[in-house]
Amino acid sequence: MRNRALVLLLLAVACREGRTPPAASTAARPPVAISTAAAQVATRIPAAAPAPDATTSRRTALVAAVERASGAVVSINVTSTQEAAPRSPWDFFFVPEGARVVQGYGTGFVVRPNGVIVTNQHVVANARKVVVTLPDGTDLPAKVLGEDPLTDIAVLKVTRTGLPTITPGRSTDLMIGEWVVAMGNPYAYLLGNAEPTVTVGVVSATSRNILPTGEQPGLYLDMIQTDAAINPGNSGGPLTNVLGEVIGVNSSIFTSSGGSVGLGFAIPIERALRVADEIIKNGSVRRAWVGLDVEGAAAMREWKSQGGVAVASVAADGPAARAGLRTGDVLMEANGRRLRNYLDWEAVKLDLHVGDTVGLSVRSSGGTVRRRIVTGDLPTVTAAKVTVLQDLQLINVTPQVRAERGIRSERGALIFRISPQVSRATGLEEGDVIVGVNRTAVRDAEQVEDLLNVRSGEVIRVYVERQGQITFTDLVFR
Repeated sequence: MRNRALVLLLLAVACREGRTPPAASTAARPPVAISTAAAQVATRIPAAAPAPDATTSRRTALVAAVERASGAVVSINVTSTQEAAPRSPWDFFFVPEGARVVQGYGTGFVVRPNGVIVTNQHVVANARKVVVTLPDGTDLPAKVLGEDPLTDIAVLKVTRTGLPTITPGRSTDLMIGEWVVAMGNPYAYLLGNAEPTVTVGVVSATSRNILPTGEQPGLYLDMIQTDAAINPGNSGGPLTNVLGEVIGVNSSIFTSSGGSVGLGFAIPIERALRVADEIIKNGSVRRAWVGLDVEGAAAMREWKSQGGVAVASVAADGPAARAGLRTGDVLMEANGRRLRNYLDWEAVKLDLHVGDTVGLSVRSSGGTVRRRIVTGDLPTVTAAKVTVLQDLQLINVTPQVRAERGIRSERGALIFRISPQVSRATGLEEGDVIVGVNRTAVRDAEQVEDLLNVRSGEVIRVYVERQGQITFTDLVFR
């Protein structure tokens, strides 16, 4: 969702006035001695150069960068179902108060000529209908191939071939202060056409970790910070270098007004394309599990005295336990990256594939040691699923599942997946743990299926653990 920049190269050309030599005399003249120094000066006098063409001098590297990338930038119009919510730095939709069906706008860019488009997940969240507008104004219906809320990346597909595509760059060698260009669709149709808006700025910082908020489902880690103006509607647009190579996906801003104040953030392009490739191949992202938790935000001020991140818990028989890690160990480095707080550790985990090896420098009771964790699948992914009420998918709470999700209850049924319709009707949410139905404690998912088999009109009370607290909801079956 964002953009800006501009550089002028002024060429100074020294011109000397030519003089016509006097006519040569027919009389013979003796040779004139010229000193060596004078001869050297004479050879250094350049020939007069023509003045540079005005059009050529205006065609800067930034103009070329925009020309190279803008043809692959698209506008996205989303009809979605949402509950009205307060505006936040992470929400760029214009949501009328009390509305449930709303129009949202964003940006994306083409990564494959057969119509595959990358954008932000929050642009297409809860989408009922998605329309993509090409730079020439053509509207095309789009299908959401998949979404990953954790990284805030989504992939769309339109039925069109031969589309211009972006050229991926690298975010790993960015220099603080180098020029960048943000392209997007700020304020959507209010600007009157589908051509992307361009703004220019510099790389303000790299590897920025943004503290999560209650309204922020994604993890914004290792972000590229820029002062290129990014405004509502720019989400999902490309951030390019001066070569026109895409180095990031514009995703968020810090603002008190809802508009740009020079604090924009972009997801590194390497992460965005890795997630997009997994979505294209599998429809979702296969997350890696390391089997340990570290101390959170409350310990962020202690990293200098600790020298790293303290391990808060280790899952029994998980990857970390098999690697010899224990509660109380301090992780100092991971894959060569210094760990200052839990966000640094989360950034390492976010880019891991299942089966990757994580090399750790660990301070334990016996001194500093090296450990190697081989990551595995998340326990909730490999666990057996039980489907009830057609749209409610449950899994048993096990020690590994408890460790993965931070569940306090020792038994119960975790809601792994629930449709939006059932969630609105029941008040249940993904991640809730059903621990009781009426006066019966729940041991496993199969028991929930039996307890919900009630007569029409009967009211039952379902107790759940949500974010570490026990709450309940009453259901009436008709």
